[in-house]
Amino acid sequence: MEAPGSRLEPPPLPEYSCSYVVSRPVYSELAFQQQYERRLQERKTLRESLAKGCSCSRKRGLGVLKTLLPVLDWLPKYRIKEWLLSDIISGVSTGLVGTLQGMAYALLAAVPVGYGLYSAFFPILTYFIFGTSRHISVGPFPVVSLMVGSVVLSMAPDEHFRISSSNGTAFNTTVIDYVARDTARVLIASTLTLLVGIIQLIFGGLQIGFIVRYLADPLVGGFTTAAAFQVLVSQLKIVLNVSTKNYNGVLSIIYTLIEIFQNVGNTNLADFIAGLLTIIICMAVKEVNDRFKHKIPVPIPIEVIVTIIATAISYGADLEKNYNAGIVKSIPRGFLPPILPPVSLFSEMLAASFSIAVVAYAIAVSVGKVYAIKYDYTIDGNQEFIAFGISNIFSGFFSCFVATTALSRTAVQESTGGKTQIAGIISAGIVMIAIVALGKLLEPLQKSVLAAVVIANLKGMFMQVCDIPRLWRQNKIDAVIWVFTCIASIILGLDLGLLAGLMFGLLTVVLRVQFPSWNGLGSVPSTDIYKSTKSYKNVSAFVRHLLDLGFLFFMATLMVLKNVSSPQLDLMPLEYIIRG
Repeated sequence: MEAPGSRLEPPPLPEYSCSYVVSRPVYSELAFQQQYERRLQERKTLRESLAKGCSCSRKRGLGVLKTLLPVLDWLPKYRIKEWLLSDIISGVSTGLVGTLQGMAYALLAAVPVGYGLYSAFFPILTYFIFGTSRHISVGPFPVVSLMVGSVVLSMAPDEHFRISSSNGTAFNTTVIDYVARDTARVLIASTLTLLVGIIQLIFGGLQIGFIVRYLADPLVGGFTTAAAFQVLVSQLKIVLNVSTKNYNGVLSIIYTLIEIFQNVGNTNLADFIAGLLTIIICMAVKEVNDRFKHKIPVPIPIEVIVTIIATAISYGADLEKNYNAGIVKSIPRGFLPPILPPVSLFSEMLAASFSIAVVAYAIAVSVGKVYAIKYDYTIDGNQEFIAFGISNIFSGFFSCFVATTALSRTAVQESTGGKTQIAGIISAGIVMIAIVALGKLLEPLQKSVLAAVVIANLKGMFMQVCDIPRLWRQNKIDAVIWVFTCIASIILGLDLGLLAGLMFGLLTVVLRVQFPSWNGLGSVPSTDIYKSTKSYKNVSAFVRHLLDLGFLFFMATLMVLKNVSSPQLDLMPLEYIIRG
């Protein structure tokens, strides 16, 4: 019988086990440095560093110029015979989709539909010169457009534009001055765009593109899913054509939903049927495009097809007159002259502009990196800040709202063969044709169809919910961050929700440092294999003790380790295996 506390002898290894022997020379540190000729790093003085940094040569100047104007680097290398046809096909396809999405996302930004066309045109012109991604399609995006709309509605609600109107009786009624309201909202949106661009340009100039690292994937996933839910609710009332108050801030989405359901009896059937059919058809055809993308050379532009058919039906049946359907009505023809937005409004929108600037940048860089990795090139995070900053500053003078990139539109540009931003310029040309010549033809289009197009494009963001089980298996804290950010953004609103998600993410880092996980590792006799002493009974921990640390190792965590109660840790030398 074994004595209490004695260690069991390890069982003999099976006969079929293999073994290996590693043989290498033994070096001292000095001998290793001498044999392999260690390079000594010379420390430069501050004066020498400044002199080198301020030195100027033709080669250095050309390099700086190409960094600030990436078009000078890639355009001379453009392969006309190989790439031009693909870029033309891609540009036309992306331009058609961009035209429709620009109009649709203008509803989210709370500005007249026609201004979405400007927002789908002007940012492309400057990004072509300053951007480093070859594949992203620059323009409006639902999440950012909704954040812009939240600011616009809070600063220019309908209540500010009610005027008394005499109807020929003893009683006066109040009506909304839509012209004054829309003019004010366009000015607010363009001012916000200018301010966002200034912030992005400053961030790029200060070389703080690293800020996107703090927007971890779980946080961005939860935030964009919540934003998709907010977009869905905001477009639902347009599909039903029911009026609600403009709510902002905490629980605004709940109040909006309650009012929508209270007024659901006032639904306009013509708008509802048109919107529902558009959602079903668009989602079905998009599924076909995804499943058969290897067989279909160009994705079916279903949004464009549906829009053309819906416009023809609305015009032929005169849905506005006969069924009181909500239509686009007026789209400006041609371009508006540039104007300086009222910078006096900056103080009222400064806080929101910071979050919009960071979110817009994070979305663009995240999408850009996906295609940069796929096609083996790099994008410069700091230069992207500068590119979008200049694009938004430029666009702000032309009555646009904030630009970033749209996932679906970028996917179209890439899948149809787009090689460079030449495709982007061609897509801008298609949008320009719509602005100059086709705007009048789209005026009978129902707003519910545009809202339905927005909803149909939310599928990808809603599907991020499927990431939760995977995150839970990989890292439970990441899954909790995803869920917390999503719920906070729905309840508190996008601005406060993003801030709450960031704070919660930082809190989890502090908690992981204060309450770290560690595991003692013991060696398997006669091998260099180490396993957990908690999980395996016959591993030896007497030669040396290893700790498997599941956290960042620095001074604070070292203090935690000193408080670990284990007599072996006091007697044996420690080695650390750091993971995470």
